[in-house]
Amino acid sequence: MTNRLYYNSAYLKQWETSIIETVEKADGHYVVLEETAFYPHGGGQPCDLGMIQGIPVLDVILEDDHILHKIESVPAEQRVSCSIDWDRRFDHMQHHSGQHLLSAVCLEMFDMTTLSFHLGNDYCTIDVEAKELTSNQMESIEHEVNRQIYLNHPILSYWVNEDEAKLIKLVKQPKVTENIRIVEIKDVEYNACGGTHVSATGEIGMIKLLKAEKQKGNIRIYFKCGYRALEEFNQSQRILGALSSKFKTGKDEIIQRLEKWELEQKELQAELAILREENSEFIAKQLLSGQNGAVITAIFEDKTMKELQSLAGKLTSHSDAYVLLATKTENKVVLARNNQLGQSCGAFFKTYLKDFSGKGGGSDILAQAGFPTWEEARAFYEFTANKLRAQ
Repeated sequence: MTNRLYYNSAYLKQWETSIIETVEKADGHYVVLEETAFYPHGGGQPCDLGMIQGIPVLDVILEDDHILHKIESVPAEQRVSCSIDWDRRFDHMQHHSGQHLLSAVCLEMFDMTTLSFHLGNDYCTIDVEAKELTSNQMESIEHEVNRQIYLNHPILSYWVNEDEAKLIKLVKQPKVTENIRIVEIKDVEYNACGGTHVSATGEIGMIKLLKAEKQKGNIRIYFKCGYRALEEFNQSQRILGALSSKFKTGKDEIIQRLEKWELEQKELQAELAILREENSEFIAKQLLSGQNGAVITAIFEDKTMKELQSLAGKLTSHSDAYVLLATKTENKVVLARNNQLGQSCGAFFKTYLKDFSGKGGGSDILAQAGFPTWEEARAFYEFTANKLRAQ
């Protein structure tokens, strides 16, 4: 069995050892080491990465009590030098210890038991047993958990047997009955855990709670610790700085400026809607006055599908002619008629669209379609116009 060095010290970065077994799997090469500080996936914590004899470690898994290291290629030497990706390891240590502390505070303050923990590359979460979590509770938890960080409680780890474990006030009873590893945050909590942790809460740096959401009847809390929390703060500052510069206002006045800007935009949109309606009425009158035959046709440079449909409705309400409209900006075509005509617009599109690579459909009185290119849309538009005029 491999000697797991990360249990002796989570701060070990480099060591030398021997390869005792090579395993070939469908997805690549794996080696078993006599001693390893590479932590495998487990307990919500991702595996460590690093190098074995200068060859990248791609994955570390626990299989039948053996730790398998997936590597790009098997070293020629049996005796190898190993090194941990320390930035990744320390990030995991900060977040795993941070999770223990956050869970302890949630339990102590609001009797919220942690159900699960996820440590990802982008964010970390805990699911707590609760129906809701108010913003005031979030603020209280964040303040308290950071206060506990500043108290710099020592974080200890040690092994106990089943009888000894029963004498400890554990957060949750372990599933194993021997070689039980306890992670203790001094004066805070005792937890059965096999993960890697910092040596004191001060090394967590800080914890920032990002948001909370409902998840399967409970609450999921998103958070970041340490350097990730610092980067989150820096990124927020960059965004605030950019907004402050954009709106030429102080950071504390950005919300008011955004609310004013939003109101101005709503007013502009309302004015634009009125102008578009007036323009649509004007175009409809022009097309109706120039109507010649059983089909009214028009091509527009930049109208949207919604605008075409609205214009088509105006035209069919004042004419018995078919209305065929197209827009270059979206490669779209609309065909409409009033209830007095017999040809179904939707049926017509269903019959001929596939010959022009178009996709769409509709009802008897209105159909619409989109095309990969304007050339195909234009070809279908001209085909439809000629077909309807020939009826």
